[in-house]
Order: sequence, then structure tokens, then C-alpha cells
Amino acid sequence: MYFPDILALPRRVKRALFLSMDVILVPAALYAAFVLRYGTLTPLGRIQEALPLFALMTVIGAAIIWVGRLPLIKLHSFETRAIIKIGLVATMMVLLAITLSYFLGLSGPRSVPLIFGMLFFLGSVCSRIFALTFLRWLTDSSGARQRVAIYGAGAAGIQLASALSQSRETQPILFVDDNPNLQGLLVAGLPVRTPALLEQLISQHRIERVLVAMPSISARRQRELISSLSKIGVEVQIMPSYIDMMAGNGLDTLRTVSPDELLGRNKVDLDTPEIAKTYAGRVVMVTGAGGSIGSELCRQLANRNPARIVLFEQNEYALYAIDRDMRHETDKTGVAITARLGSVTNKARMRTIIEQEGVDIVLHAAAFKHVPLVEENELEGANNNVLGTHEAAEVAAEAGVERFILISTDKAVRPTSIMGATKRLAEHVVQDMQKRYPDTCFSMVRFGNVLGSSGSVLPLFQRQIDQGGPLTVTHPEVTRFFMTIPEAARLVLLASAYAKGSDVFVLDMGEPQKIIDIAHRMIELSGRKVKNSKTGVGDIAIEITGLRPGEKLYEELLIDHSKLCATPHPKILRAEEETLSQLEIDAMLRELRAALADGDSDRLRRLIAAKVEGFHVEKAAGSVSTSQKSA
Repeated sequence: MYFPDILALPRRVKRALFLSMDVILVPAALYAAFVLRYGTLTPLGRIQEALPLFALMTVIGAAIIWVGRLPLIKLHSFETRAIIKIGLVATMMVLLAITLSYFLGLSGPRSVPLIFGMLFFLGSVCSRIFALTFLRWLTDSSGARQRVAIYGAGAAGIQLASALSQSRETQPILFVDDNPNLQGLLVAGLPVRTPALLEQLISQHRIERVLVAMPSISARRQRELISSLSKIGVEVQIMPSYIDMMAGNGLDTLRTVSPDELLGRNKVDLDTPEIAKTYAGRVVMVTGAGGSIGSELCRQLANRNPARIVLFEQNEYALYAIDRDMRHETDKTGVAITARLGSVTNKARMRTIIEQEGVDIVLHAAAFKHVPLVEENELEGANNNVLGTHEAAEVAAEAGVERFILISTDKAVRPTSIMGATKRLAEHVVQDMQKRYPDTCFSMVRFGNVLGSSGSVLPLFQRQIDQGGPLTVTHPEVTRFFMTIPEAARLVLLASAYAKGSDVFVLDMGEPQKIIDIAHRMIELSGRKVKNSKTGVGDIAIEITGLRPGEKLYEELLIDHSKLCATPHPKILRAEEETLSQLEIDAMLRELRAALADGDSDRLRRLIAAKVEGFHVEKAAGSVSTSQKSA
């Protein structure tokens, strides 16, 4: 279709068109004024006498129109101020016509300039309203605008509707509001309907998206609302809160509902004096600083007034990325940043950096953590996760570091994977270090999956939804604990402040979530439906692929649930677990080094079976490729 191309014309061309339209309107309005005043369509004598007036009015009027900036009025924002501006230009036109008539010595009724001014004003306004209506019709008829419903007919909803009505991409159709006093009314030109009819209205009006414009409601009410809307089968977006908008966040766009909002975890207030006391004025080194947890630890530390943050990472690009982000953030806080490349398995490199930088605290987040990859590269996984932890902890202790905190995982508890087993051995190493170097406080923090990390299932599901599916789930019964990255990082910082030595801290991860349930919710949240394997009805299938090597059905956080102590924070628990003796640790490290030197994977697995309590191989489920029924 040709006409919609008008919308894509360059701005200078649009200005020229409006300027031409207004300039042509000057003689046309003047002619119409003569016609109306003299009651005939051909007042030739009068017009011939007034030809100089027509010429001068056209030329000078064009200048007034340009100075009055009428061509700069944007159609999609045509409003009261634009009408006032046209009225001022029309007034100037009347004064110009009267002045020119006097100087040209023209005789005639004084009402002609007034009629001319009114006609010019009405013509300019009506032509713009017509153009605006015509262009909106072109846009709507082309099907380019997405039809949306706005949940909330308050001030925020009205402002949102006004903004969207001027958009080429989105067309507001109706409001939905819980307030019975608003239902049935027209607000901002849109009808307000009851939420009970929303599903019917979506089908009737072909609505593709629901925008929640209730920024002041509580987080609990927001979660309930999102949960109910996600079942309808359209995409849901929410406006940021007024607090976020005042802080400058989320002003330019609505944000898509993130999956973690459906997991029901509340934010934790962690601005505690313990964190400030522990990290303020200290030099803190974060190993694995470019990873999901490591990078968030760095960002959280930047607000705790440390003297310096040392970013340690073996991946060059990951180090470059976090260094760039941190320097941008710390420009305001004045915290010094140092970026250092290297591996935790390089003891000399670790010693040089810790001594040169005067490190006080080490947060050891460096690890190979992707279960299937470590399962196929077990020797390198053990080298990095176990020996790397040993080298880093020993160098830190020898240099007189105050605190060393190991970031561990729930996969270390009765592990079924080499990755989990190596992390359990790393825990034993850190606990052993406390016996050998009592002047350094060694501790570890154990938690489950973090939302949005590189290994999280949620980004994978989002990519699969964007590609049209299917969503791959390894087993219908597989469950995982989930926590947001910022919450996990803050709890790690707080737990380390509680450490007294050889502590095993366990974070409260809430209730475990079935992965298949999350898959269902994410499909529904995206505005699609789960495909039924029997009827074929639906948009995106869920495919069961079978457990991968080393993968568990259920994750655990504790080895012995009876030996659990509280801490000052309800989401942080301290576990009391048995440790290996120094002789056992020495023997384990010798055997591990020998296995690595010989490249003997079988020897490594025998060592793990002997030293890691509860280690077992999960019975793999056969690969099944099937779609699940819609929930």
C-alpha cells in the first residue's frame, strides 16, 4: 500500500508540506472572506482592487507562519498549545491585513480582515485535525499498530493511554479497572470495563497485550495481578513504580514481566551495619569477578565503601566487561578498581596480586560450574575447583588476609555430578585451612540456582520461546531452588560478616520449584499457550529430553538437617558438618595431583567416591521427546 509511506517522509519534507498548506490558505481565506462579506462567489471588482493586498498578505503571511513555527507542530502531539499558537498567528494575520489595507488605501468593510483571520484559524486547525485523523486511519488500516488494553484507569493509565495513542506501534483499545465507579465510563476517550470480562474482551477486540498501569500497588498485589493475567494468554507488561521513575529508572519503556516475579520471593533489606563494618575501608578481592555471582558481588561491594576492589578473572573478555561496568559505577562513589588477569590455579600469580594490592578479604567465586561440561572435562574441573581453591586459600592465609569466603553450591550436597563433588572437596579444603591458619577467618556460603545467571534455565527458556519452541525439560519431576542474583550476592556479603571461622552458611532459598511448572508459566506469560501433545492445540511444546549426565532430580542444601543453627538474619543459617582430618586432606590432595598428572579420570572418580559423602550416580531417565499437556 502506497499511502502509509507518507509516515516515513523526512521531517524537512513534512515541514515543507505544512508550510505550503498554510501559505496557500492565506489567499484562499482572504478570498473566502470577500465572498462571505459581499454575498457572491465572484466579487471580481473588489478582488482586482485588492490584488496587491493578496500578494503582500501571501508573502508576509508566509514569513509570519514560519516565524510562528506552525510547520513545526507535530501531528501526533496536536494539542491545546498548538491551537493557541495557530490562534496567535491568525491574530497577527488580521492585524497585518488591517495595516496593509490602510497603507494601500483600500476601501471596504473592516469585517473582511476579521472574517479572514477566523477562516485562516479554522482552516489551519481543521486541516491538521483532518490530516491527523487520516494518518491514524492509514496506520490502523495497515495493521501495524498492536492493540492493547490498559489495566488501571487512574492518572498513570490516562497518561499511558495518551502517550500510546500518539504512537505508531501501539493502539490503546480500552481500560480495565477494579473500581466500580469507573466501570462503564469513558476515560480519555476509552471505555472502562470490569476485569471479569477481560478474557472475553481480549478475544472480541483482538487485544495482543495488557499493560498494567498501577505503579503504586504493593508488590504482593502486583504478583497476584500478574499471576492472574498470565493465565489469559496475552503478553503482560507493567509500568515501573513511582519510586523507580523518580530515580530515573524505566521512564522510557514498559518492562516485560520477568519470570522471577512469578516465583514469589520478596526483596530482602540488607543495609545492615554488619556489612558496612566488615567491608568499609578494606581491600576486597573477588575471584571469578566476571561471572554471574562474582560480577554482582563486585557491584554490591561498590556501595559498601571498600578502599579498593580487585577484580580477578581468567577470561579476558569477562574481565574487560566487569571492569568497564564497575568503573562507570564507581565514578560516583570514588572506590578504586583494579583489574587483574590470571587463574586461581597459578599460585605465584595469586601471591603477587594479594601482596601487591594489600588484600584484606577474598571472595572466592571462581569455579567451573556447568554440570554437563565439567562431567565431560572432569580433570580440568577438579583442577580449577579443588586445587584452585586450595592455592587461593593457602596464599591468602600466608599473606595474612583477614577473611576468605568460598562461594559454594547446593550441588555439593550428596552430589551426583563431578562438578558438585569437586565443590564438596573445595568445602573440605577451606574447612581444613581454618585448622592450619587460625588467624584468617575461613567460611563458605552454600546456595542453589540464581535467576538470570549464565547457567540458569530461565534465559534458556526465554531464548527457546523467542525461537518458537520447544522448551526442553530434562525430567517432569526435576526441581530446583531459585534466588535472584542480587539477593544471593547480598546474603553472601552478610553471611561473611557473621563468620567466626570454619562456618558453613546455608541461604534460605524458599520452596523448590518444578522446572516444568516454570516452563508452563513462562509460555503463558509470553502470551502463548502450551501445545497439547494429543490434540495439537497450542503454540509452544514442552519436550522431555531425559536427565543429563550428573544431573539430579532434586537438589539439597544440607547434609544433616539436625545440625542447623540460626544467625542474626532469618535467611541465613549456619550448618554444623563433619570435616576431614588434616591427614585425610593431605592424602586427598596428593591423590588428586597424581590423577591430574597422569590424566587418569578413573582415578579421580575413585577418589571422589571415597572422600565425598553421599556421592552417587543418578539413574538417568531415558530420553523422551514428547509434548506436555496444557496445565
